[in-house]
Amino acid sequence: MDYLKDFIIHFVGLSIGNHRFDFEVNDRFFEQFEYSQLQHGLVQIQVDLEKQDRMMIFSFGLKGNVEVTCDRCGEEFMLPLKGNQRLIVKFGIEFKEESDDMIVIPSTEYKIDLAPFIYEYLHLMLPWRIIHPDDSNGNTTCNPDILRRLEELAPHASTDPRWAVLGSLHEEDDIHAKSAQRKQIKKKK
Repeated sequence: MDYLKDFIIHFVGLSIGNHRFDFEVNDRFFEQFEYSQLQHGLVQIQVDLEKQDRMMIFSFGLKGNVEVTCDRCGEEFMLPLKGNQRLIVKFGIEFKEESDDMIVIPSTEYKIDLAPFIYEYLHLMLPWRIIHPDDSNGNTTCNPDILRRLEELAPHASTDPRWAVLGSLHEEDDIHAKSAQRKQIKKKK
């Protein structure tokens, strides 16, 4: 039995107007996609469909938690996700993607599979850098042993004394330049 068939909407029999669909994404959903970054989670999805004569507007409301791996300490944690997406589907001659949120499907089509769109939206909701959230006091909730070990292994900046001399030359140039500016201002007065 194909689990993703539950995410197919047969729109041909629907009347013009608004329709609501509720979906639940769980581990079985993610298993259907090979090489998915997400493997575990529970997300509630509310889809509001506004069907018109020549197009459909899908409004997605997504809310739930997905299991991710922290980029800092490498431990897994549940990341809350909440967001909205919109998909405009126009009827035309052939399949075509007009933009990120607009596609064209043949007018002979009678159904649309929302699973790939939901999958994409969930991944787009992930932050660029995934790290454990801070606690109520602003402290990281990452594994303290890992953080301590990372600090021990981090390269510590040491200043080469030859570069320090060059830095002092730069400071002297700034002092001379400001002095020259003051002299020119005095001459103008």
